Amino acid sequence: MLVIRPIKQSDYISLHQIATDSGIGFTSLPVNETLLKKKINDSEHAFACHPQRPGQESYLFVMEDTTTGEVVGTSGIEATVGLQDAFYHYHLGKVVHASRELGVHNSVEILTFCNDYTGVSEICTLFLKEKARSGLAGRLLSKFRFLFMAQHQHRFAETIIAEMRGISDENGRSPFWEWLETHFFSVDFPTADYLTGIGNKVFIAELMPKYPIYVNLLSKDAQDCIGKVHEKTRPALRLLEQEGFRNRGYVDIFDAGPTVEADLANIATVRQSREANIQISSDFDISKQDTYYIINTKIDDFRACVGNVKLVDEHTVLVDESLANFLLLENGDTIRLANTQLKHC
Repeated sequence: MLVIRPIKQSDYISLHQIATDSGIGFTSLPVNETLLKKKINDSEHAFACHPQRPGQESYLFVMEDTTTGEVVGTSGIEATVGLQDAFYHYHLGKVVHASRELGVHNSVEILTFCNDYTGVSEICTLFLKEKARSGLAGRLLSKFRFLFMAQHQHRFAETIIAEMRGISDENGRSPFWEWLETHFFSVDFPTADYLTGIGNKVFIAELMPKYPIYVNLLSKDAQDCIGKVHEKTRPALRLLEQEGFRNRGYVDIFDAGPTVEADLANIATVRQSREANIQISSDFDISKQDTYYIINTKIDDFRACVGNVKLVDEHTVLVDESLANFLLLENGDTIRLANTQLKHC
């Protein structure tokens, strides 16, 4: 059984391995012992506190194979971004150069440096080891976060974003960043990506061009990267688009990967989820029941998994003892669940 739970101190070695495996461009997990241990500490604090509104809590979860005890994936949520450290983006817009007298009308795309997403919540740090990428594991690792946010809405903002990894090769070459590096930074992409991951963002404000960049002045390779995702990120993007996430023209300042957004209340999994009380029973055939993404409604003892349950009525479901144990449930406890066959946006 694959179960999702909050990260803990003993997961450090597993987290370090995932940070290494995730490669260049996965900014939220830098290969840095101090920063990774801080992420674990920050997450433990987030699960232990009781905020009344979105703050600077950083929730980090791991997916564990309960058969082997191995951590096979990570997934995270930032309650807000940009309140402590600046949160930068480029926004892709247009300007028009026109002359009625000459009969000239040219529409030109520009990239404008901005902090428009300050204060929103972010889903992040999703990584699943290749050997676990089968069945519903990847979908669970993404979708359980929407159930968690739906259950604890006061902890999160109304707008949810996800920064999608942009185009770069196995050596960390980003055509978009190469153009910026040549003209403004003199720092290669792996270095810039690592500095951002460890929280050193001062160089961005110091060196980033302060005025809008005309897209048609970029190299052809750099232009072709804008709003495009890394080949390994395409499945994650498709999942989010099915949930209702859309790109509003915001892209990453390093690799120009798209940032997608959705209102929490309009996310498909949130809209189609429900709360129910559980009854533990062994008197039904779970193989004949529908499959659901399920979370308990706890915080520090949070658990999530995929399981089969029997709907008794609008407010009650039957679960077997095994599933109840995995989710740390007792008779009468509440769960939130969403059918794995939910309708997409």
